[in-house]
Amino acid sequence: MPNIDLVIFDCDGVLIDSEPLSAAAFIAELQRQDIDIPQSLFFERMIGRSFEQAVTTIYEVSGKVPHDGFKDAFRSALLVRFETSLQPIKGIEFLLQQLVTSVCVATSSDPVRAARSLALTGLDHYFGTHVFTASMVQNGKPAPDLFLHAAEQFSIKPERCLVIEDSGYGLMAAKAAGMAVIGVLGSTDPAALGEAADGVVTELTGLLFEDQLS
Repeated sequence: MPNIDLVIFDCDGVLIDSEPLSAAAFIAELQRQDIDIPQSLFFERMIGRSFEQAVTTIYEVSGKVPHDGFKDAFRSALLVRFETSLQPIKGIEFLLQQLVTSVCVATSSDPVRAARSLALTGLDHYFGTHVFTASMVQNGKPAPDLFLHAAEQFSIKPERCLVIEDSGYGLMAAKAAGMAVIGVLGSTDPAALGEAADGVVTELTGLLFEDQLS
């Protein structure tokens, strides 16, 4: 990967195959409070954003706000699903084993969920302490704060960073940070990824080929 010194990975949908599990747990917990949202809304407007931003979207759509215990209930329910069903994204370990650049994680997930997710899938040893969450910055994605924070920890300029993302909000954040960004096809609309990304891949092993970065 020419001219790249740091690869910044989103977590959900890029490192771990968590988004279907997250959608199911999120919607189930809302239904316990008589709040109904379509699953499509979760994928269109909540993936890649902080929990607080997701709650704002719920209010905009339903006119209701989940009670104060919703975040903890959702996280507990999701971690139960993770314990039995969470898997790494296909090809991610092969990619991580081949990379010679520095790597880190920049995720909208909370620190507990991010740490457990990486441990369950055996990916934690690739990143060590270099796991950065939205709780560490003032503004979450689509603001550039989290990606800029990650680059600062390595003293690497934004233009020497490559972000790997699967959400539109994450792509917007990376571009706002002045970083190159590759979109991974998943739950996000392919056309939206193509418009925002410098390149799009269907499998992460495709990132090993230089032509994917042009």
